[in-house]
Amino acid sequence: MADALPDRLIVGLGNPGETYENTRHNIGFRVLDALGGIRRTPIDRFYGGAVFGIDTICGLTVALVKPMTYMNRSGTPTGFLLKNWGLTCREMIVIHDDMDLAFGRIKIKKKGGDGGHRGIRSLVDVCGDDRFYRIRVGIGRSEVDEDAVDYVLSAFQDTEAATLGMAIETARDAAIAIVCEGADKAMNRYNGRSSHNS
Repeated sequence: MADALPDRLIVGLGNPGETYENTRHNIGFRVLDALGGIRRTPIDRFYGGAVFGIDTICGLTVALVKPMTYMNRSGTPTGFLLKNWGLTCREMIVIHDDMDLAFGRIKIKKKGGDGGHRGIRSLVDVCGDDRFYRIRVGIGRSEVDEDAVDYVLSAFQDTEAATLGMAIETARDAAIAIVCEGADKAMNRYNGRSSHNS
């Protein structure tokens, strides 16, 4: 690559392809697309099983990364990029959906288990370390008796559009805040914040 090597990775988790584009499990991809859009950074370069774009945020070179190997194997391309760019998992921010948070709520974590999220589990397995930043975007749980897999792979409803849009914007801004101000300040500002009243 002609660019300077990245200082940080911001990774959005999701599944590639039109079938999954509007599903709840893909909110990480959508936040990353929103981040690339506001930064005018195209995410269109393919390397090591992921698509990415390179941006400069607050003086740091940041790679915006979308693994293309499907959610359950997100760690494989992400680990490849980290290794080839000389980074550790502790220099990574991961954006993902979370059923344990109410729809529209945002929470930043510094480390922790996978909470049953297979994309996070894959990243922890590949890294051998759970100490990477996460931006959890709440998708809530199904109000009907629906299997969890079916629920996360279901599409957002039209009635959820306004809250979804604000949640994506909030998560996008939280990622920038972590890079620019550090995780502690970003956590104080965004943790528990609901897009219903942001």
